[in-house]
Amino acid sequence: MPDTDADTDTDQLRDSDQPGDPDQLRDPDQLRGVVAGFLRRHDRTGDRTAFLRARFDAGLAWVHHPVGLGGLGLPWHLQAVVDDEFTRAGAPDNRPRRNSIGLGMAAPTLLRHGTPQQQRRWLRPLWTGEEIWCQLFSEPDAGSDLAAVATRAERSGDGWLVDGQKVWTSLAHRARWAILLARTSSTGRRHAGLTYFICDMTAPGVQVRPLRQLTGEAEFNEVFLTGVRLPDAMRIGEVGEGWQVARTTLMNERVAIGGRPLAREGGMIGVLTDVWRRHPEIRRTGPHQDLLRLWVRAEAARLTALRLRQQLVAGQPGPEGSAVKLSFAELNQLISGLEIEVRGAAGLRHDDWTMRRPEEPDLLGRTAAYRYLRARGNSIEGGTSEILRNVIAERVLGLPSEPRVDR
Repeated sequence: MPDTDADTDTDQLRDSDQPGDPDQLRDPDQLRGVVAGFLRRHDRTGDRTAFLRARFDAGLAWVHHPVGLGGLGLPWHLQAVVDDEFTRAGAPDNRPRRNSIGLGMAAPTLLRHGTPQQQRRWLRPLWTGEEIWCQLFSEPDAGSDLAAVATRAERSGDGWLVDGQKVWTSLAHRARWAILLARTSSTGRRHAGLTYFICDMTAPGVQVRPLRQLTGEAEFNEVFLTGVRLPDAMRIGEVGEGWQVARTTLMNERVAIGGRPLAREGGMIGVLTDVWRRHPEIRRTGPHQDLLRLWVRAEAARLTALRLRQQLVAGQPGPEGSAVKLSFAELNQLISGLEIEVRGAAGLRHDDWTMRRPEEPDLLGRTAAYRYLRARGNSIEGGTSEILRNVIAERVLGLPSEPRVDR
C-alpha cells in the first residue's frame, strides 16, 4: 500500500479524544457534550487540516462508522446533531462538495468491501479533503451498458497493468485517487470478468484531457490509461467480483447525485420559487399551476431521498436509489425549463462561455440559461434515465426483464 504524508496510526489518539460509552452517546445531549469537549481542546481557528484530522480521530466525522474509522458506531441520524454543533461553533468543515465522489461513492464502497488496511489508509485523508477522488467507470462504448467495460487489467508479477480509456470523468483533473472498474477476464458472463481497483491518478501512464460541454465548461474529462501499474493491494474485493463491488458504488452514486440532504425549498425549486416571489410581473395562471405541481414533486422527492439515505447508512442499499436519481433528473429539467419560460428573453442570456475546469456544477449560483443547459446532463450522468427505468421495473416492481444477448 503506498504511503503518503496523510498516513496515520489512528490507534494513537489522545486520551481526551477517546470516545465514551456508545450507549450513553445515543443521548443527543451526551453527544453534544462530547463535541463541546472536543471544541475546547482543539483550535477551530488554526490549521484546518489538523482540526479535521483530530475530528476524524475522535470519531466525529461519520458517527455511524466503526471506532477508528472516523465514527463511534452510533445511529446515522445522530450525525446531524454533531454537524449542527460544529456549524454553530463556526468550525471548518471538510468542504464536501469538493470531494463528492470520494465522500458519496468511494467511502461507502471502502467501508463495505475494503480490507482493514485499505480503510485505514484511505478513509481519513478522504474525509479531511486532503485527497480528492474520481470515478473511472464509463467508457466510450460502456456507459449505460457498464458490463461492456473494455479497459483491461492484466496480471504482471505481484500487481496489474491497466490499459484503456475512460470518459465523462468528473474531478479527474484534480483527483489523487480513482475508483476503477476493469476487465480481468473475457470468458464467461461479462459481469463475472470485472475487477474493482483503486488507481493512482499520478502514476505513469495516466493522461487526463478536458471535455468541453454545452455550458462552455470542461467539468468532465476523458482519461487514458497506458500500461498503468497497480499493486495488488489496490484491488478492492476478489478478482472477478468487481461487479458486486461496483453495485455498492452505483447505488450510493445515485443517492449522492439525486439524494443530497436539502431543506424544504432547497435546490433548484428554491431558485424558481424565489424568482416567482420577487417578480410579480411574470405571474400567470398557467405557470403558477405548473410551479405548484413541481413544488409538490420536489418536496416528495426530498423526503424520499432522506429516507433512502437512512437505509443506505443502515447497510441496506437497494435499487430504490435509481428512482431518486431519475426523479432528480426529471425535476431539474422541468424546473429549469419553467424558469426559462417565466423569465422570457432575459432567461436566455448565458453569463459566460469561458472555458473553465470547475470542481462541480453550480446549478444554484449561475444564470437560468446555465441551469437549463447543465440540467440536460442530469439524465445521463450516474446512469441514464432509460437504464434507471429498467432497474426500477425489474428490481423494484418485479416486472419481467427484457430478453438480452450476453456478449
